[in-house]
Amino acid sequence: MTQLEITRPSVRRQSSRRRKSCPFAHPNAPKIDYKDVKLLQRYTTERGKIVPSRISAVSAKKQRELTTAIKRARHLALMPFVVS
Repeated sequence: MTQLEITRPSVRRQSSRRRKSCPFAHPNAPKIDYKDVKLLQRYTTERGKIVPSRISAVSAKKQRELTTAIKRARHLALMPFVVS
């Protein structure tokens, strides 16, 4: 190793992307309802797992509502728990 490699500080790359806004925040946004399976499937993976809020850009409060609605729909057999 050279002296340059040892003394060079680690540089962290800054994210220049704009933070995505919550899709449920604006006034005419869809309501989160356990019977709206088409909406809930947008926030689950093809394997049936719930997509985390850092990927889906849903706020923490709405993510909790979404999780409850997905779990309720699964319990009532409107959505599958696991897709094989």
